[in-house]
Amino acid sequence: MPLSKQDILLQLQRDILPLQGIKLPAATGEISLGPLDAAFPNATFPTAAIHECISQGAEHAAAATGFLGGLLSALMRKGGACVWIGTARTLFPPALKAFGVEPDRIIFIDLKREKDVLWAMEEALKCEGLAAVVGEVQEIGFTASRRLQLAVERSRVTGFILRRQTHNLSTVACVARWKVTPLHTILEDDLPGVGFPRWQVELLKIRNGKPGSWQMEWSVDRFRVISEAIVHEEESRQTG
Repeated sequence: MPLSKQDILLQLQRDILPLQGIKLPAATGEISLGPLDAAFPNATFPTAAIHECISQGAEHAAAATGFLGGLLSALMRKGGACVWIGTARTLFPPALKAFGVEPDRIIFIDLKREKDVLWAMEEALKCEGLAAVVGEVQEIGFTASRRLQLAVERSRVTGFILRRQTHNLSTVACVARWKVTPLHTILEDDLPGVGFPRWQVELLKIRNGKPGSWQMEWSVDRFRVISEAIVHEEESRQTG
């Protein structure tokens, strides 16, 4: 029986996506972002790929780090360590425990030059035993990002570029570009303390996917999408 045009297109997509570093869906996904999954090719969070996360200022950088902590929690669930490389580390490692990541499973490498950060990140991404590699830089060009993407396509390790104080958002070879900004937390039942972390998560670019923006929360060891109506209702209850 001859294949229909739709069947042919689907087969071509299944053949092309792996060549672009997009992992095909497995029986159980490594990372689930709930409704966000529909934005990804094959409705599966792209692993074995490079993700770029941009931020402006220390507050936004902290929010991006928290969101990344949730992603690392899922990636490291099956074992393996994470290598975190930068020139001015501000992360407090024990804070990652809030996202289910044990700080002793993160290998920190502190360097003086961003050029060295990119070199060390490329070398780390070639190590198949790692769960993920994180690099903190301000700027990165297409050639350097392409080298990182080629490395993960061979090793199947997932890489994250945290770009702080970005001034030039030029074209890069990363599969996805994220922007994460903080939202006010909501206290449960008027109890004292700090509520669950919340962010405005923008998927600015996703290869073969659908960009979008969502309000998200990390609670009960998983990501949860919250609507604007719920946020406004909770904030009114808190201030009322």
